[in-house]
Amino acid sequence: MSELLMPKATAVWLVDNTALTFEQIAAFCGLHDLEVQGIADGEVAVGIRGLDPVTNDQLTRDEIVRCEQDKSQRLNLNVPSTKVPQRTRRARYTPVSKRQDRPNAIAWLIKNYPELNDAQIGKLLGTTKSTITAVRERTHWNTQNIAPHDPLLLGICSESELLEELRKARRRQEREEKKAAREAARKAAIKLAASEAAAASAPA
Repeated sequence: MSELLMPKATAVWLVDNTALTFEQIAAFCGLHDLEVQGIADGEVAVGIRGLDPVTNDQLTRDEIVRCEQDKSQRLNLNVPSTKVPQRTRRARYTPVSKRQDRPNAIAWLIKNYPELNDAQIGKLLGTTKSTITAVRERTHWNTQNIAPHDPLLLGICSESELLEELRKARRRQEREEKKAAREAARKAAIKLAASEAAAASAPA
């Protein structure tokens, strides 16, 4: 099933570049109306660069215009007819001039996309798990000077690479949520069966 990638970044772009209502943007991006209003007021998603869903083929210009003209309408996610070919995996090389920026990029990804695991962050930024852990736990030697910074703006990774990792992370989250729901249902069934058995064996 297709899903919107980078919803907050998409919401930032829609707020800045369309006449859609906060409610329409919130419904499309899976956010709360007040969260979108916070984006417009500069209180939410500070530092997140807007992502154009039209160039990303997740929304058409005609669809935006349709909903701008009728505020009661809701945006429909565009489903691309073709799949993006998978790239061959290879180790990431980060130029020496960019390596000093990696802790800032790590902090930015941890803050804005907590669904990414350490392996994915390491793959995107060409860094090690120990460095990511140090930044996450604030034990990095340069913690006091680390400031979250968008790795796309730093030129450490590309937008398409980040989108791909986010897609994987959200699929993983969906699997984990379904597994947790099944486990909760199983435990509830066991508890119910035990209660019924106890009630049946109790003296009248």
